[in-house]
Amino acid sequence: MDAKPPVDVMMLGHFAKDEIIVDGVGHTASGGAVYYGSIALRHLGLSVAVVTRLHPDDFGRLDALRTAGVQVFAAPAPATSGIANYYDSADMERRVTKPLGFAGPIREADLPDLDARIYAVAPIIAGEVGMELLEALSRRGPVSLDVQGFVRVREGDDLVFRPWPEMAQGLAHVTYLKVDRAEAELLTGEANLEIAARRLAAYGPREIVLTQSSGVTVLAGGRLFQAPFTPRSLAGRTGRGDTCFMTYLGKRLAAGPAEAVRWAGAVTTLKQERPGPWNGDLQAVRRLLVG
Repeated sequence: MDAKPPVDVMMLGHFAKDEIIVDGVGHTASGGAVYYGSIALRHLGLSVAVVTRLHPDDFGRLDALRTAGVQVFAAPAPATSGIANYYDSADMERRVTKPLGFAGPIREADLPDLDARIYAVAPIIAGEVGMELLEALSRRGPVSLDVQGFVRVREGDDLVFRPWPEMAQGLAHVTYLKVDRAEAELLTGEANLEIAARRLAAYGPREIVLTQSSGVTVLAGGRLFQAPFTPRSLAGRTGRGDTCFMTYLGKRLAAGPAEAVRWAGAVTTLKQERPGPWNGDLQAVRRLLVG
């Protein structure tokens, strides 16, 4: 039997059932990096597989991925992960988050017999991906990692940020690392973005993707590359970092970091203007790129 052709990106992380509460008014929404990120990658024309866990009652939510052309490998779990995101409409940049559920760790046995050009470790809460799985993925190929899912920890009814105890060991297996400003400072003790990025790179990652409210900064090959976020509204704030990182990785497969970061900035700008995953309007992206 012929081997299956590799996908461009295999994403691993929990598919989430989130609550979005703005000014006290809430609604349930699909979420998680595998949701926002995989659909963005498909709109860029890339092949994608998602490995995830959730309660069987919520398997129907995965149809959004399949409709977009994502290959889905879902394991049943006793609960579906989720986060309640509380926003004040006057400042959609700041949010309070509370845990709603946890689907348990993804195991090496959950991985399909499928190769990928990049293995994107995209958890939302600490405990989804352990060191054993991270090491196994690094033996398969290049690994990208969003550190959010290693420093955002459940403590009772709260989600709190804590240092990643196994950071040195873990980052040795990572090629592309994504952090936001707060995470970078937590892990390095350094508020200066460039210094923080270089300190994180010293652990092994070849490229550091660092997001903040104003835009994205990438350290690659010892050089810094930047692109702004210029949304007209922040109605689609949730999923910003996931969209940015996956767009960068997707473009990086065929382009240099300078072009990839510009695309990440433009796609993320548009994504923030509308709730849900980026809608794939490539013409709007190109207008931003030449504007």
